[in-house]
Amino acid sequence: MKKIINQANRVVPEMLEGFEATHSRLVRLLPEARAVLRRIPKSPGKVALISGGGSGHEPAHAGYVGFGMLDAAVAGNVFASPNPEQLLAALDELKNQAGILMIIKNYSGDVMNFGIAAEMAAEKGAIIEKVVVNDDVALAGRDKPDWRRGIAGTVFVHKIAGAAAEKGMRLAEVRELAERAVAGMGSMGVALSPCIVPEAGKPGFSLGENEMEIGLGIHGEAGARKTAVLPADEIAGELFARIRDDVGLKSGDKVAVLVNGLGGTPPLELYILARAARRLADQAGLNISYSLVGNYMTSLEMAGASLTLLRLDAELEELLAAPALTPAIYQPAPGQ
Repeated sequence: MKKIINQANRVVPEMLEGFEATHSRLVRLLPEARAVLRRIPKSPGKVALISGGGSGHEPAHAGYVGFGMLDAAVAGNVFASPNPEQLLAALDELKNQAGILMIIKNYSGDVMNFGIAAEMAAEKGAIIEKVVVNDDVALAGRDKPDWRRGIAGTVFVHKIAGAAAEKGMRLAEVRELAERAVAGMGSMGVALSPCIVPEAGKPGFSLGENEMEIGLGIHGEAGARKTAVLPADEIAGELFARIRDDVGLKSGDKVAVLVNGLGGTPPLELYILARAARRLADQAGLNISYSLVGNYMTSLEMAGASLTLLRLDAELEELLAAPALTPAIYQPAPGQ
C-alpha cells in the first residue's frame, strides 16, 4: 500500500482538518462530530439540508456544503456510515423552524443511522424529513427499490434540493422535488482496478490484467459481471442502455448527464466516455441540457467511472441551473 497518509486510523480527521483550512471561507468544521457545516450566512426561514456517509468518496459529501447545496455533511470512517451521535450533533447545529431534509444514500448503515438520529432530533423538537437516493440500476429493477444502491446521482439530488431550499421553498416542497429527481434518475458504474482502504492495507477485490467489472458499487461491492476490458464506446453503450431502459427515457426527453470518475481515472478518459454518452443521447433523441464531467463521488483511487442520466422537467432544469458556491461546485448565476 502506497498512500500519502500518516496513520491509517487518522485519515478522516486529518483530511477534514485540511479541508476546513483550505475552504474556511465557505465551511467550518465541528471536529468531534466530523461534520462540515455551511459558513455562508443563510435566511433563518431556509430549509436545512444534511447528507453524509463514509469517507473515501471525496469530494462527496463535504464538497457540496455551501450556498445552493448542503448545509451540513457528516463523515464516517472510510466506507462506513457516520454514527447517530455524530449526526445528532450536526442536526443540533441546524435547528430552525423551517425544518431539515436528510439526503441519504441507500445503504443499510446509512439508512439506519440517519433514521436513528432523526428520531433523536425529533424528540428534541426538530422537524425532519428524509429522502433516500437509490439510483444504481446495476443489480435490481425498479420493482426492488430496497436493493438499489445510492451512488453518484446523489450529487444531482443535492443540487436540486439545495436550490429549492435556497429559493425559500417549504420542507414538503423540497422533499417532493428531491423525490422527483430520484424517481427519474439512474446510474451505473464500471471499475478497471480495485481500491485499497487504508486500514485494510490491501485491495478490496481483484481484477485480472485485462479484466473489468460492470455495475460495481462505490465501496467495491460486486457488480453485475466481469468482462474483458471494453472500448469506451462499448462501455458507454452498455451503461446508457441499462439506465435508459430502467428510467424509461424516450425520444424528446430532456436530461441531465453526469460522467463521474471513481478516483483513479484521468479527465482525458472521462471526456472520451462523455463524448460517447452524448452521441448515444443524440441517437436516442434525448436533449442534454445540463452535464457534469469529473470526480464528484469517488471510491478512493479506484480506476473507473459511472454514468448518470436524470429526466428533467422545467422545474428540475431550473433548479439544476441555479447558482451554487461550494468547495466542489462553483456555478455562477447566468451572465456572471
